[in-house]
Amino acid sequence: MEPMIRIQNVTKTFIGKGNQVEALKGISLDIQKGDIYGIIGMSGAGKSTLVRCLNFLERPTAGTVIIEDKDLSALREQELRVVRTEIAMIFQHFNLLMQRNVLDNICFPMEIVGKKRAEAVRRARELLKIVGLEEKETSYPSQLSGGQKQRVAIARALANNPKILLCDEATSALDPATTKAILALLQQINREFGITIVIITHEMSVVQEVCSHVAIIDSGELAEHGTVEEVFRRPKSRAAKELVFMADARVEEMAGKRCIRIVFSENSSFEPVIANMVLECKAPVNILLADTKDIGGIAHGQMILQLPQDEAVADRMIEYLRERRLAVEEVESYV
Repeated sequence: MEPMIRIQNVTKTFIGKGNQVEALKGISLDIQKGDIYGIIGMSGAGKSTLVRCLNFLERPTAGTVIIEDKDLSALREQELRVVRTEIAMIFQHFNLLMQRNVLDNICFPMEIVGKKRAEAVRRARELLKIVGLEEKETSYPSQLSGGQKQRVAIARALANNPKILLCDEATSALDPATTKAILALLQQINREFGITIVIITHEMSVVQEVCSHVAIIDSGELAEHGTVEEVFRRPKSRAAKELVFMADARVEEMAGKRCIRIVFSENSSFEPVIANMVLECKAPVNILLADTKDIGGIAHGQMILQLPQDEAVADRMIEYLRERRLAVEEVESYV
């Protein structure tokens, strides 16, 4: 099956006074129709440059992007404008028009393409219902919370029935509860309308929450990509391990040789696996990191444990955890 988005050897170099910065270095990725695809990296990794190359707001220095069967590098400017109407975008800081009320903000992209006012208003009200803000149509952006502003921005992005929705750090300015609600809304939109969604973020928790696939960008290069489950369970690249293990949160003063990382994905959240292991093996462990949550009674997340010095006991603990269907891998040089 042909991908919805094909990124082929995309390079982007910015040239300034006396220097040049290679923001992207030969990135190649396929994104399938209907995916929620995460592109993640630390600040300055090049991920926002990459998302702007997907609709040619930034024209790649080399390489190209193919949307369905259209090679964007081969299109004239007028043809490119038509393709861009099928690729909507939402941003970290919402980019709403402050002098327009909510309804008129959503009508704005329809005005640009020449829709009649009555048709635009009807469509805007449909979208306000989808994003749960019917009662706010006459409010102005200054009267809205951050989450409400982002819902308006999502409604506006959907106004012209796009095939692709690009989200550039769209939840970074929001608190955790509001972030969760916005991500649930994006999932709903993806599920109900089949829109392909690309989420640019620096937060692994966002990727885990909603994405099916993920690409990790590091210093302008594609460090790793695959399903979220594959990358989360067994990260291979240094950049992926930093993001997954949250390396900046490690406990530097701990000493010890043997550490393991446990990934929870199917165990009951009510089963005290670690406590039972300690009782069974009659030896303590040190929990260096725990990032787990209960989703529908199932534990999801990870732990990093420092095991006892006794190798036989440590081996028995690993065997115990694997017997209980936990993914276990040894982590080198964690402490």
